[in-house]
Amino acid sequence: MRYEFPFPDIGEGIAEGTLLKWLVNVGDEIKEGQPLAEVETDKVTTDIPSPKSGRIIELKYNEGDTIEVEKVFVVIDLSGDLPSPSKDNIEKKEVELEEETAGVVGEVIASSEVIPPSTEGQESSVHKKSGRKKVLATPVARKLAKDLSIDITTIKGTGPNGRVMKKDIKEAAQRRTNQPKVDIAPRVIPPVYKSEKNENIERIPLTNIRKTISKQMEISKFTIPHVTAMEEINITELVALRKQYKERLSQENIYLTYLPFIIKALVYSLKKFPIFNASYDSENQEIMLKHFYHMGIATDTDRGLMVPVVKDVDKKSIVELAEEILAITTKAKENNISINELRGSTFSITNYGSVGGLFATPVINYPEMAILGLGRIIEKPIVSNGEIIVAKVLPVSLTFDHRFIDGAGGSRLLNTLRDLLEDPEILLLKG
Repeated sequence: MRYEFPFPDIGEGIAEGTLLKWLVNVGDEIKEGQPLAEVETDKVTTDIPSPKSGRIIELKYNEGDTIEVEKVFVVIDLSGDLPSPSKDNIEKKEVELEEETAGVVGEVIASSEVIPPSTEGQESSVHKKSGRKKVLATPVARKLAKDLSIDITTIKGTGPNGRVMKKDIKEAAQRRTNQPKVDIAPRVIPPVYKSEKNENIERIPLTNIRKTISKQMEISKFTIPHVTAMEEINITELVALRKQYKERLSQENIYLTYLPFIIKALVYSLKKFPIFNASYDSENQEIMLKHFYHMGIATDTDRGLMVPVVKDVDKKSIVELAEEILAITTKAKENNISINELRGSTFSITNYGSVGGLFATPVINYPEMAILGLGRIIEKPIVSNGEIIVAKVLPVSLTFDHRFIDGAGGSRLLNTLRDLLEDPEILLLKG
């Protein structure tokens, strides 16, 4: 039997991927779960496993090609499988799929394409911890939403258990069509530079990840009015505390940085000022306060900026945070990170001080409400209790959404953060 394997949707919102490397050749015998190809999406590089055992009879794309989700990219010869459904049953299958009330099990033919098995309703451990569920939707509804350029996460489903159905997508498309037009001045984009003769210019195509970074930056800056508050924090006592335990913990292969302490102080501050751990629902004009704390850690990699997420930081010790931060940022740098590990942050931290620099105006990781930037720790003279002393000073920058947070609110959060970091014993007691 000839099985045409469509390029799978390996994550919410993934529309295409770039084929970096084939891991099999025509004629190879393969087993279910064996990696077929290495693919770069707009978030990660990952291997695509085979859904079935058999023999490779056709590779549809060349290395370097861009493949759209649901397009057939490899053909496998199966043995002992049931024959393909006849064309007469295709429409019937699609109707059955749309009316399904539980998670779809197995593969279902819709039109001429195979829709992969659904994992709807099967909560992962990550989802259980955060208390959130993946959007429930039939594959047909997902495909229609993609075709109509509708964000399925914004649709309220009318099907069983809140499942998004095909009619929900059509109604959303109709509402969008009926919305009154608002005259908005177009954003002025400078003309593309046209080179003169004999000018030495090299054109570099953007990678998928760089395209995503560019898009996210545009969305954040053109949606959110950014404002940044800055502060200098005397962390002399925190430096001494870390030094006291750093060597001892290194014998247990635990690399203790300042970041776990800062996260602990930040969580306390976010609980005191919950507006910073929130996002804005523009459709319903509501602020969503999030009473869970998933910290995005901006990480500089060879492929561009990535933001792996440490989940439930409020429930972890300083040592546990140190271990998890090292593990997840290492995976990002080595390009071994999964899409789920890049999702779900409620607040982000960027440590530009690790490569130099004191202050910055960090860009908010949309749709979050704020981001904290950490500068390079320096020694400088300060006045303390009427005396000039040399202190270890940490420069910090807090960028927040000025639509919902006033300047005074940013200063209050920074004051709380400063008080905790300047007195690490209080931090350990409260954190």
